[in-house]
Amino acid sequence: MCRALILDCDGVLVDAEQTGHLRAFNEMWRRLDVPWQWAPAEYVSKLSISGGRERLASLRDDARFRSAVSVPNDDDDWLGLVGHWHRLKTDIYMDLVRRGELEVRVGVRRLAQEAVDSGWGLAVASSGARRSVELVVGHALGDRLAAAAVIVTGECVKAKKPAPDIYLRAASLLGAEASECLVVEDTEVGLTAALNAGMTCVVTLTRHSGGKRFDGAAAVLSALGPTSRAPMRVIANDAMLPLGTEFGLSSVSARPSSTGAPSTARSSQPAPTPTASAASAHAPENLFDGSEPSLP
Repeated sequence: MCRALILDCDGVLVDAEQTGHLRAFNEMWRRLDVPWQWAPAEYVSKLSISGGRERLASLRDDARFRSAVSVPNDDDDWLGLVGHWHRLKTDIYMDLVRRGELEVRVGVRRLAQEAVDSGWGLAVASSGARRSVELVVGHALGDRLAAAAVIVTGECVKAKKPAPDIYLRAASLLGAEASECLVVEDTEVGLTAALNAGMTCVVTLTRHSGGKRFDGAAAVLSALGPTSRAPMRVIANDAMLPLGTEFGLSSVSARPSSTGAPSTARSSQPAPTPTASAASAHAPENLFDGSEPSLP
């Protein structure tokens, strides 16, 4: 069995929701002359629903939407309309990706490269449409790393996040036990899916993460490393990972031992730079069940 790094797509690989998906949804409705637009705050509330098709389908129960848009009474007609909307929205979103309008999040390509170089399995697991996920993976990771990654989407499983199906399917395809998988997520829904799968999960925040606690995450970070505007900030480190100025696989291969319970303080402080004396003060223990030594 191998160890595996499994990345979510939107929000982890790219900053996508408002700069990509929301723009694509609203442009889709404009092109079809549907008298509806999602305001940013309204769309954020939809992010608790996993999958764009499912977010569209939820509008059937929205009284304000029904007052503005004629909604078919027949279930099959409604699902057919949702499918039509979603296909056009996906086309528009993919055009945004091709034009380079989605910003790749800091550290994701470095972390994926570290996984491949260290012999870890690499996967991207997303509730999105496969054709758009594949395009984003290529955009964010580059062709060589994208070719090395297993891609699992909501079309491959019966239940989307927060069900664990997507992550369990990725682990199975990589030949990894769930206990040997590290997941990087950006939402509570995704974190819940990873925890339900029995995996270790680190969360990187987005502009939509305000006020959420992400209980159960091994760590909650502002990003996987420093950006041009700010250092990586550690919001929470419940697993007491040895974090430096950027997050790497060595952070989860070994962590400091502690006689007390992990800290649950949410401090939003810059990550400390580890010193030789601090590193030698703690004997490392494996965060995973396996017995491989920590990575250099």
